[in-house]
Amino acid sequence: MILRLARIVWVITRFRLDTLLPLARLPWWLRALFTISPLRLVPIGERSRGERLRLALESLGPIFVKLGQMLSTRRDLLPEDIADELKRLQDQVPPFPGHQAMALVEEELEMSLEEAFANFEPEPLASASVAQVHAARLHGGEAVVVKIIRPGIERVMRQDMALMYRFASVLARIPEARRLRPVEVVRDYESTLFDELDLTKEAANTSQLKRNFKNSPLLYVPAIHWELTRRRVMVQERIYGVPVADTAALIAQGTDLKKLAERGVEIFFTQVFRDNFFHADMHPGNIFISYEHPEDPQYIAIDCGIVGSLTREDQDYLARNLLAFFHQDYYEVAALHIESGWVGEETRANEFAAAVRTVCEPILEKPLKDISFGQVLLGLFQTARRFNMEVQPQLVLLQKTLLNIEGLGRQLYPDLDLWSTAKPFLERWMKERAGARGLLESFKRQAPELARHLPELPVLAHQALSRAEQEHRQRRRQSAAMGDISRQLTRQGGRHRRLRLGLLLIVAALAWQPLYEWAAGQPWPALAAAGLGVLLLAWN
Repeated sequence: MILRLARIVWVITRFRLDTLLPLARLPWWLRALFTISPLRLVPIGERSRGERLRLALESLGPIFVKLGQMLSTRRDLLPEDIADELKRLQDQVPPFPGHQAMALVEEELEMSLEEAFANFEPEPLASASVAQVHAARLHGGEAVVVKIIRPGIERVMRQDMALMYRFASVLARIPEARRLRPVEVVRDYESTLFDELDLTKEAANTSQLKRNFKNSPLLYVPAIHWELTRRRVMVQERIYGVPVADTAALIAQGTDLKKLAERGVEIFFTQVFRDNFFHADMHPGNIFISYEHPEDPQYIAIDCGIVGSLTREDQDYLARNLLAFFHQDYYEVAALHIESGWVGEETRANEFAAAVRTVCEPILEKPLKDISFGQVLLGLFQTARRFNMEVQPQLVLLQKTLLNIEGLGRQLYPDLDLWSTAKPFLERWMKERAGARGLLESFKRQAPELARHLPELPVLAHQALSRAEQEHRQRRRQSAAMGDISRQLTRQGGRHRRLRLGLLLIVAALAWQPLYEWAAGQPWPALAAAGLGVLLLAWN
């Protein structure tokens, strides 16, 4: 781990990433530290700042490349030159040698390339952070692509995750950062990231997504060739389309960009709410647009290594929250957060609603070009600090996907009204979920379990009635016993009081003469106190 940390420091120094920091915004002591830092002795060179950042992320490995891919979709948050360079991380990461890829395929398939394919291209079509893709053709003539995991990548990723865990554990000791649940977030990210190293999981995800959108005009998903798919090798139908980031080519073929942007939003909400199974790595390198019917454009999705899903409870709360936002019902938003446990039960709903209103009111009913979800999330994050809201790890993937969708929407059609596009879909989904159709679907899901227990219902009903009668008799016996005990205690208490009073009178009679002589010489306050004491003793 120390060696990996040293390498990270070396890469930062080599590419002079310190020059990317906005020094004017840093505290004075940090500005002074950077002014006298030995980093200033390292020459910057002739490379642009965007190129230096891209090369540094490539040198550091897949986890850092993933970060760069996500940043590349947020042109509203980055300077143009840096965004252009980071865009190259989506499918232009330096490849590993073709002969190494061919050897790995033969090792995984346990057969020669000639047996598996009629043709295999040694030069990769595309190269990304975790794997690279080669074109091939099956013996039946079908064009396919072969995805191959980078050799030795798992070791580097485990080193990086160990550093992230170390950093997260340090953050968890800081009270202000503890509510972010950094260790849980890193653990969730680790599980999704390492799932990408098993291509059989990606193949299964792809098959599921294809089944969800079968014959859909919105989205096409390529087919998997399972007979040639292994843990480190996956063979998939080759697709042909325009990269979604190539806006000029989309315009040239007459694509309806407004419809395309609206369909992107519809696909996202369909995956999250209808299917509860969403593609969580929707950066532009994984999205293409079909050449066919540009006036009625269809998306093509690849690389389903990272997918997400929510519990039914989180689905309901999320949909109700979004609808409350659309209706500007901030009290409902606050109540839902408290009900779901995302903020503490002691939180006052009206105070939380007022804080949310302050953040969200300025952005509603505006076109997407005037709205930055990054700014909204930052505002909500700052608001949450006042109410001790904890980060929900199960929603991290969803938030990341939503940021990717925003980046695509800005690029395709900046005037897209996200609210009017999403609101009807959510209202329809909630109506179906809570209406007759939703009840019927719920009954269908539970029907097998009900059918299994149906023959046992008479026996179960008899047992339940017997238990109820038994419990009723037991409660009556307990009530009668408690009454007897209470009466006995009352009688015993009366006897004890009479006994104490009798003893007190006997003692007073025996001691009357000495007490009388003593009382004759005492002042009246002392006699009054003694009389009060005698009365209290008699009372007790």
